Amino acid sequence: MRLTTKGRFAVTAMLDLALHADAGPVTLANISERQKISLSYLEQLFGKLRRNELVQSVRGPGGGYNLAKPAGQLNVADIIVAVEEQIDSRQCEGREPCMGERRCMTHDLWESLNDTVLNFLAGVTLADLVQKQKTKKVRPISGPKSLLKVRPNNASRGRAGVETPLSVS
Repeated sequence: MRLTTKGRFAVTAMLDLALHADAGPVTLANISERQKISLSYLEQLFGKLRRNELVQSVRGPGGGYNLAKPAGQLNVADIIVAVEEQIDSRQCEGREPCMGERRCMTHDLWESLNDTVLNFLAGVTLADLVQKQKTKKVRPISGPKSLLKVRPNNASRGRAGVETPLSVS
């Protein structure tokens, strides 16, 4: 499977767009700055994403891009297929016969790999990626036990020695 920079950057840019969509249209300049992707490269990618109806452009002051559908309806496979010429791990790129007058011995193996990868990517939505990013940002400072406190045996509430959540402000 060939996954090029186009596919990787398109998924990253679409995730950035989904994360910031609540504030209205998102500019490519903002995505470029946050993700360190060339603005001209993003313009090329978003042209393809727009033609494949994954994003909508908004012109004028306050313009930019919005997702064309809810994030839960946009999957990673659609994004990659929109910007990549072809996702195919077969050296023959699906042409048959591959080896002169016959099919290559590993044709079915690579075809199965393509199907497996595309099915996996089709099962991952932008909403899944957004949720993962949002949960990554909320982490305890020094591990999960940093939010626990052990009450002494003479505690007025609760059982002695039981760990209870410590309120954090």
